[in-house]
Amino acid sequence: MVLSGRESLIRLIGKRRRFLPNRHSILSDPIPNPNPIHQPEPTTAVHNPQNDVVICPVCSLTLPSDNHRINSHLDLCLAEPKRSSSSGTKRKLTQRTLLQLNFTHAPSHSLDSTRQENFQFTEHEENFQFAENDSAIVATESSSLASDSNSNHIDINHHDVIDDKCGIFGVKLETLIVGRRYGDKEEVCVGDAVSLLRDSQNVKDPNAIKVVSADSGCSKFLGYLPRELAQYLSPLIDNYGVVFQGHVTSIPKQSLDAVPIQIMCHRTPDGEIKYEDETFKSLWKNAQHAVESAIKNPSSVKYQLNFCIMLQEVLRNNCHLLTEDEKTYMESFTSLSNDSQRLFVRLYTRKGPWFRMSSISYPEILDTQKAVLELAEKEYICSVENGNQLCESDMNDILDVLTVSELREIWSFLLKKSCGHGMKKQDLISSILSTNAGLWTHLSTMILDRTGLCIKISSKAESLIWRIERLFFLNGEQDLSSFLLVDIGKIKYPTYICTILEPIFSNRTNLLAYEEAIEVAQIIDEALDANKTDVVLRCIQIAKSRVSTVLPLQYSTSESVSTFHHLFTAPWVYSKVITLGISFLEQERRYSDAVDLLKWLQNVYTCDVKRGYWTLRLSVDLEHLGYIDESLQVAENGLMDPWVRAGSKMALQRRVLRLGKPPRRWKVPSFSRSVLRKIPEVCVQGRPLNSELGAKNRFYNEEGMQCGVEELALHYYAEEGWQGVHTESGIWLTIFGLLMWDAIYADVPNVFYTRFQPLNLQNAPLDLGTNSFFTARKSTIESHLQQICDGMAEEFLIKSWETHNGTSCRGVNWDRHSLDELRAAVTCVGGSCLASFCKLLCEDYRSWSSGMPDLLLWRFCGEYSGEAKLVEVKGPRDRLSEQQRAWLLMLMDCGFIVEVCKVKPL
Repeated sequence: MVLSGRESLIRLIGKRRRFLPNRHSILSDPIPNPNPIHQPEPTTAVHNPQNDVVICPVCSLTLPSDNHRINSHLDLCLAEPKRSSSSGTKRKLTQRTLLQLNFTHAPSHSLDSTRQENFQFTEHEENFQFAENDSAIVATESSSLASDSNSNHIDINHHDVIDDKCGIFGVKLETLIVGRRYGDKEEVCVGDAVSLLRDSQNVKDPNAIKVVSADSGCSKFLGYLPRELAQYLSPLIDNYGVVFQGHVTSIPKQSLDAVPIQIMCHRTPDGEIKYEDETFKSLWKNAQHAVESAIKNPSSVKYQLNFCIMLQEVLRNNCHLLTEDEKTYMESFTSLSNDSQRLFVRLYTRKGPWFRMSSISYPEILDTQKAVLELAEKEYICSVENGNQLCESDMNDILDVLTVSELREIWSFLLKKSCGHGMKKQDLISSILSTNAGLWTHLSTMILDRTGLCIKISSKAESLIWRIERLFFLNGEQDLSSFLLVDIGKIKYPTYICTILEPIFSNRTNLLAYEEAIEVAQIIDEALDANKTDVVLRCIQIAKSRVSTVLPLQYSTSESVSTFHHLFTAPWVYSKVITLGISFLEQERRYSDAVDLLKWLQNVYTCDVKRGYWTLRLSVDLEHLGYIDESLQVAENGLMDPWVRAGSKMALQRRVLRLGKPPRRWKVPSFSRSVLRKIPEVCVQGRPLNSELGAKNRFYNEEGMQCGVEELALHYYAEEGWQGVHTESGIWLTIFGLLMWDAIYADVPNVFYTRFQPLNLQNAPLDLGTNSFFTARKSTIESHLQQICDGMAEEFLIKSWETHNGTSCRGVNWDRHSLDELRAAVTCVGGSCLASFCKLLCEDYRSWSSGMPDLLLWRFCGEYSGEAKLVEVKGPRDRLSEQQRAWLLMLMDCGFIVEVCKVKPL
């Protein structure tokens, strides 16, 4: 049985951490009594030695002398109006993400901190414009952040100032011809003349620039310029008519390897006037940076640049969340040698935690031994090379670095046996640990005699880098590999404006509470895997206690919960832990405990999208306990709750009708006729392949081939002239994304913080799925829906497909459905139904983005008109879920033709 809420909690946790700094206190400290009174946060102040308190110099509040809480209180104090300045203006904390700035530093001039900062993304990953007031400045090339005149290390604090003078003519750029395998296989020689030619129709890179032979009359195609340089030279060629020519400087050993060339810009008649443009100067400066960075930082260390970029971005935009020691520690990374930086990133991204020094070898790291010493000196790694240095707690992990044959040697020596050949690695480790209990020094000596020096990432570095990643990606599922997908062109990000007026975490206290909540979530997840019931119950108690202590008062208001910010609070994480715990208690048939928790959740979280689920489970569990009247009352009260929606609402309505029969209730509810409406049904017969209980239904079709119930139903409807696909919600979310593209990526403040948005690794605004999505874009959405209703849907669909094809967008699957399929579906469904469907998702994407019928069918009645049908297919032992029933009835209300197809055995 899969516990309800387990999958969403796993996504929240992301990659499990090897080291949890609060694990010991979470598992051993006494659980404090819940205190419903929200205490104000302390701050930097004057110390009072008499009672160990401090006085805030801003608001004069007396506070306990806790450094973390003091700093957090000061953040809040200074953020309040009429405190941070005499003018009464509120200090706005802004966050510029790394990819928004295209890996650049802020301009050298200071910006007014109260101004709104807008970032305009383009269709291509590397290009964007930063706009302040009415002036536009093109950002510098990404790699320039990580390059410095000193090639011994990467300096992420290097600032570049754009020269006012153009200096384009006569400047030689050293670059390469790449992509030789795509060229005409033309041989090149030193001194061969080349010229650049734009390839704007290139589907993989609209900024592509071809390198062609200038000596040949037919201009043989030799390859491409590197993407990092082409992104800046292409607008110079397109918009300013710049002409580049050059020559080959050397020949590689292999014919398909990159060819070094030197190029130079040639004057044009009107160049002197056009080249005074500030945008032109910035583009040219960026191109020079790209060339310099390519020389100093080869592609083999791209992961190193990405790590430095992430580090710099978080240090710049989240400094209010880090202590001075943490900032100093992370900034010290820039002083490390290239070898040390690369080795650290390599080890951090590997499984570990321990690594044999003898097995560490990377071609881009020249001196591994020296890198290890430097990292150890700066406390980025720790090492062990003799038995006295090895802790008992590390024994299991360090045994894992041994080979099976080495483990057998130790096992045979300890047990005085010569067998063990049939045992698996983990069994050998378990046996060794249990056999050698109490003799750790002897065992550790035997291990290290075989492994030699072992190293691992220090707990200090691991904890801090985990925080850096979390602040950068805003989720636990993504890591440095996300950069790789951008680097190789696997992900293409859409155009949107990022207007950031407030940070995700306002102060350090909130961040630390959120991190601890993630730790509790990981501990309960691990405990469920290990079947440790006592730990699961403790995590539930801790979550309940923490919520009562740290729950912000504003969390209980509909305004705060309608935005996405509550998703980054400790109470929200704890609510997921408790919800999972309730499912665990129900599985253990501890319904009384589950009821108590559900009642507590409903009293504390008065505005939450999970209230429908909690209300339904409370009603069900009360019925399990035999409290039918109370179960009915809970269901009736739930129907008056505005946060109870979609499938949960439908399930509660059906419970009220079932439990509320006379003599309990004599009055028939007003919704009874709607809920009990008959959904059209058809029956299809098939020859079953299996009839095992719990197994997926399989049948033979008329050709004698095995198929599922959906394929059998598609064949049945095909005989009636219907075309269609088995897609469930997939095709509908694709249609929604394409039709509502402009609304999804509208200019709304504080919904885009990074290109790596945390909605299931799909690019979408953070408020998608909240109440504020529709209200923030109401006029745009309503105008767009009216146009769809008036018959513009197919035009919108084609435009979005051609303009954004391949661009990452929440719900849109570019590969599963062709444009012809989507056009046919949109045409046959009709504008009125499509507008109703899109409005439903705009208003409540979270509730309605799943549970759509299995099949979408269509057939044309003429060249430009047709009809569509949505079909839910059920096997012999299947029945409609409440979410599916809610969808079918809602679709009927929207004007769709719906049907349930029941497949029965012959």
